[in-house]
Amino acid sequence: MKHFLGILLASGLVLAGCEQANQETGADASETGSEIAADKDDIAGNPLLAKWDTPFGVPPFDLIEDEHYLPALREGIERTLAEVDEIAANPDAPTFANTIEALESAGSDLSRVSSVFFAVNSANTNDSTRETAKLIAPELSAMRDAIFLNKELFVRVNAVYEQRESLDLGAEQMRLLSESHKGFVRSGANLDEKSKERLKEINSELASSSQQFGENLLDETNEFELLVSDRADLGGLPGNLVALAAEEAKRRGHDCECWVFTLQRPSINPFLEYSPNRELRKKIYLAYAMRGDNDNDADNKEIVVRMVALRAERAQLMGYASHAHFVLSDNMAETPERVYELLDQVWKPALALAKKERAALQKMMDADGIADQVRGWDWRHYTEKVRKARYGLDQEALRPYFEVGAVRDGAFAVANKLFGLTFEKRDDLPTWHPDQEVFEVFDTDGSHLAILYMDWFARESKRGGAWMNALRSQRKFGGEVSPIITNNFNFPAPTGDSPSLISYGDAGTTFHEFGHALNGMLSDVTYESLSGTNTPRDFVEFPSQVMENWMGEPEVLRMFAKHYKTGEPIPQEFIDKMVASAKFNQGFATVEYMAATYLDLNYHMLGYPAEIGDPREFENAAMDAIGLIEEIIPRYRSGYFAHIFAAGYSSGYYGYMWSEVMDADAFQAFKETSLFDPETAAKYRKHILAKGGSEPGMDMYVAFRGREPSIQPLLERRGMAGNDE
Repeated sequence: MKHFLGILLASGLVLAGCEQANQETGADASETGSEIAADKDDIAGNPLLAKWDTPFGVPPFDLIEDEHYLPALREGIERTLAEVDEIAANPDAPTFANTIEALESAGSDLSRVSSVFFAVNSANTNDSTRETAKLIAPELSAMRDAIFLNKELFVRVNAVYEQRESLDLGAEQMRLLSESHKGFVRSGANLDEKSKERLKEINSELASSSQQFGENLLDETNEFELLVSDRADLGGLPGNLVALAAEEAKRRGHDCECWVFTLQRPSINPFLEYSPNRELRKKIYLAYAMRGDNDNDADNKEIVVRMVALRAERAQLMGYASHAHFVLSDNMAETPERVYELLDQVWKPALALAKKERAALQKMMDADGIADQVRGWDWRHYTEKVRKARYGLDQEALRPYFEVGAVRDGAFAVANKLFGLTFEKRDDLPTWHPDQEVFEVFDTDGSHLAILYMDWFARESKRGGAWMNALRSQRKFGGEVSPIITNNFNFPAPTGDSPSLISYGDAGTTFHEFGHALNGMLSDVTYESLSGTNTPRDFVEFPSQVMENWMGEPEVLRMFAKHYKTGEPIPQEFIDKMVASAKFNQGFATVEYMAATYLDLNYHMLGYPAEIGDPREFENAAMDAIGLIEEIIPRYRSGYFAHIFAAGYSSGYYGYMWSEVMDADAFQAFKETSLFDPETAAKYRKHILAKGGSEPGMDMYVAFRGREPSIQPLLERRGMAGNDE
């Protein structure tokens, strides 16, 4: 059941199976039993378990200490299991109310605590929370198995399911029943006792391995530094990023006029773009590319081998040919064949376009007198040179028009024009870090809709990337509950008198994550299990990717892209150049993403027993098979592919492209009318954002668009229509 999955996966990344959605450590389940009783003394007065006497019921971050999390999580597990046991032992005949809705209500304390813990552990971790994550992962896995493999409980769920047609259920009730029953079946409820015991062992080991993978990745990312002592090696790096690198050098104890660059994207990417020092670019590029593959204590190769094998074995236990077949059977795609059909339509033109881009970069590098072929560490550097030469567009000239606060306000303005939402900053609500901003969100009629937290800047305590969490999901069952949503980013922090100025691409990321937030905030369903982003993996990125379309529209850019010093709107000349260059470098972007997608599927199409040998060799063979050019590596190589080994995208990384087919086609509906057409926006809110997972994804899409999506808008957007080898 998705409600219990939500308890386990409260970091906001929906996973297949029971693997934890955050990047922390593994644990030995044998450590846990005797400690639970000892923790009982810590329950009284624990703010995580007390009533949250805060405005809107937001978490009392000002009262929560690190030591509160573990005892609260363990108490939540005990309470959840007791509630479930009571449902299973109910002497009354099973009904929708006393079984399915009762399960929907169970675990509320654990859900509340775990939602906060995993959100904080992803965005503001430390040794204490990492240790808690290490200990609790196998305990949560064991709890999940105790619920879904409970024979008496499944007998009741199955009894209700078998009589579903005679129960006079509404559409959402029927969906909840169907998804609940499917959750038990897909979790092994129909297995024999021996297979159930093996499944428990697999689930526990996968949970711990997933934690360890992320722990290793976080350590390798944080430990590397590139120390630069010659100002000339920074090239034309913008002043605010130079200042950030100088601050990082001081923070790391370097008493000199020098600069430190890290493997965090806000640091490494600008360095690769601007540094003229090819050897330094190579050093930081290879450090990034080899994370988790350095044959050291943080090496992830053995974890990859083990997780792939365990997933294949679990799929075999469940009666599927592979982990990919198992996962995809519960997604929109349904089968690996349908995924490959989509990928293969895009791969050939994408690779052809990337080769044309490589030729242009090579020509520029030749002009610089460098007697070598383009390498991976050259691509970003010469891409920017070609962009300037071809379109007269300097990406850094755009940065002053994309101050973080202005971009945020632009996203808010789009939500206002589309859905009538308004946002009021609340400085009186507690936060988990000073970087956070908090907003109360009002609906078109002025009523309270949601609370939105936004955590902007990169730091060592935050995992990489950008993501959305639901600290509390919308529901009506058991009383109207409004959502509390977080958006999390890794943008460069302000320095001195300079605010945080982000790239055009980072502005797109802001709109993307805000699209996830809208999906959570505008949810309007009865049951929490079907609320917000509780959708199939290959549907969940659709609402977020749609929002990116508005950000790049000239009409919208003029609304928010203003110079942070002068307040002047972005010049039309810049907009024209941005529009003209919109398809530039799309070959590279598509190929690096798709290479990772194929790699994901290659690992998870293996049947039991899955034996991959050396992941480095396995990856190389997989890339050779699709003809990947050596100048481009997969966006995520095996050692740092956290999406599939430390979060929930295993056999599902293709979902971004699957969703993009829908988002490109859906945005055409607005282009065919107007960007803010009220009727189209109302249909989109009603049939997509409000529905959560209460209906099948394609049914929701067809209700909005009137037909299934076409791939053509995606190919045209990426400059690949008719671009074939």
